[in-house]
Amino acid sequence: MRIDELSYDDQPLLEARMVWRKMGNTIKRAVRCTSGRRAGRVVSNISQCSKPIDMKRRLTLKRTKARMGKRLTRKASRTKRLNPASRRLKTLNRRR
Repeated sequence: MRIDELSYDDQPLLEARMVWRKMGNTIKRAVRCTSGRRAGRVVSNISQCSKPIDMKRRLTLKRTKARMGKRLTRKASRTKRLNPASRRLKTLNRRR
């Protein structure tokens, strides 16, 4: 059963959207939050969309990105361009 098939009154569920995600070199099903505190984030369960944000982790990542932002961007773009799993993921998540 898919998320968009779950509906109580024949209206589409707008909290999340099914997508594919890369974990290591494998590809798994995941959910992209469309509302809540984690809107736009890819998570494994719908219930995680409304969980509270861990501020300590958020500030740590903010500091790391400020320090190593360019390096992370270059590495991510190289991975997305060259890794076969990333290339397959791009085609799977493309809208039909």
